[in-house]
Amino acid sequence: MTIVELGTEAADAAVDLWTASDLTRPWNDPYGDFARAVAGPSSAVLGLYDGETLVGTAMVGVDGHRGWVYYLAAHPARRGEGIGLALVAAVERWVEERGMPKIQLMVRRTNTAVVGFYAALGYAEQDCVVLGRRFDGSSGGAVAAEPS
Repeated sequence: MTIVELGTEAADAAVDLWTASDLTRPWNDPYGDFARAVAGPSSAVLGLYDGETLVGTAMVGVDGHRGWVYYLAAHPARRGEGIGLALVAAVERWVEERGMPKIQLMVRRTNTAVVGFYAALGYAEQDCVVLGRRFDGSSGGAVAAEPS
């Protein structure tokens, strides 16, 4: 198996993998995410190939202080083969090579299996609240706060 930085020609295969892995959401355009990552000077999408078949991905980027990981995916039929472990090691190297002192990622609280995967690798919940604002006016899947 080989890990490489993906180019624009791999967009369809990556998005297909993200869809099969239940990583896409209606309010995020995965093709736009992919295009921005491969075109950006401080980001990339790493792909893990088994022969000619893309079986894993990880989007990685740095913001000047930390690295971030998104769209870490192992093909559902190939889980348990070490694809996720290999990709985490690759993104950690990628971030360290750029001089960042830490790496972070976001996981939906309901995705307990993935939280456990990262916890086993030494990742811990950070003492921060992630806030966001969309520029397209959509809620981005946010749940409205209950009245107090």
